[in-house]
Amino acid sequence: MSLEENKALIRRWFDALNKKDLAILDEIAAPDYFDRTRQLRGLGNIKELINMVFRAFPDYHETIEEIIAEGDKVWTRETVTGTNTGEYLGLAPTGKKFTTTAINIWRLIDGKVVEKVGVLDQLDIFKQLGIMGYTVKAK
Repeated sequence: MSLEENKALIRRWFDALNKKDLAILDEIAAPDYFDRTRQLRGLGNIKELINMVFRAFPDYHETIEEIIAEGDKVWTRETVTGTNTGEYLGLAPTGKKFTTTAINIWRLIDGKVVEKVGVLDQLDIFKQLGIMGYTVKAK
């Protein structure tokens, strides 16, 4: 696949996620897809995780801010938003919104997404939701 086709495939992933149409992932991801960051293997496990996020943040949305392709990899920088109206990681809903940035590297083989590794500032999300705060040690 060309670099533009690889980027288009990743855009389809984001479109599916934002439309909450996870059936599309069956078409564009390998069955043994591996999320290296969370150490989850298998598309079923990834869908379970995504659905948990959707229950906690029904308006969850990811916007691609930058996308770069090279070889079999695509890099994305995204803005991630959501409002916590459902249980999240065993915690009661806060009703608060968050906005953060994520950076991911996607690997594609034969027109399928096979792997992703990335970073998301979970601590920043927890702070925005009021789940935890930063403390400063006085001198």
